[in-house]
Amino acid sequence: MTKLVISQVDEQHFRVSGELTRSSIGDEKGLGSQAITKHKICYFDLSDVSRVDTAGLAWLIHTFAQYKQQGIRLELQNPPEQLQNLMQLGQVTTLFE
Repeated sequence: MTKLVISQVDEQHFRVSGELTRSSIGDEKGLGSQAITKHKICYFDLSDVSRVDTAGLAWLIHTFAQYKQQGIRLELQNPPEQLQNLMQLGQVTTLFE
């Protein structure tokens, strides 16, 4: 199992690396409290994500909802093909655009 690591690059950009899976997410429910920003948009760079499952997609959707409540739009950068396929199957591709 590869741990999920989320590092803040700057006020608007976060790098997500490792696995976005049921076993790696654990108690991580989102970044709502961590990502206090005055910007109206935040970016998640997913280029270092090695594996994604439906729990990882659900975590992203949950995080998206938390940001939206704060008036912040979440955009995904460099989503892996596995995540793109899950998003198409779940019909949520437009959520992060």
